[in-house]
Amino acid sequence: MSDVHPDQEFASFLAAGRFMLQRARNSGHYVFPPRIAEPGSGSRDLEWVEASGCGVVYSLTVVAQKPPAPDSVIVLVDLDEGPRILSRLNQTPPTDGAIGAAVRARIVTHEGEPLLTFDLVDFAKARVAESGALR
Repeated sequence: MSDVHPDQEFASFLAAGRFMLQRARNSGHYVFPPRIAEPGSGSRDLEWVEASGCGVVYSLTVVAQKPPAPDSVIVLVDLDEGPRILSRLNQTPPTDGAIGAAVRARIVTHEGEPLLTFDLVDFAKARVAESGALR
């Protein structure tokens, strides 16, 4: 068994600018958060694969900040691969209409650490066209 834990592997991928998910080789199911075994089957035959970075907002919460700091938005995102992930939205949208909105993953640096966040698709398209990259 490896000395590196799955959550540490995930963090090292983010630090390298890569959003990776685990996938069970036997069933093809994607696993998140990172684990040593597939939930349900217990299979340890997991591999790391590049995530599409695409998903849909399932739920959101606007967290009010003390001015002058901007409010932040915490989202549950249903990834195209299947898992649901808790993260931050990089824009503060109106709360009505944001549920069901398409999003794309982006890796940012927060307090010196890589952090997986999401952009609304229209913003993400402009950013990818600008930079040609996920980061």
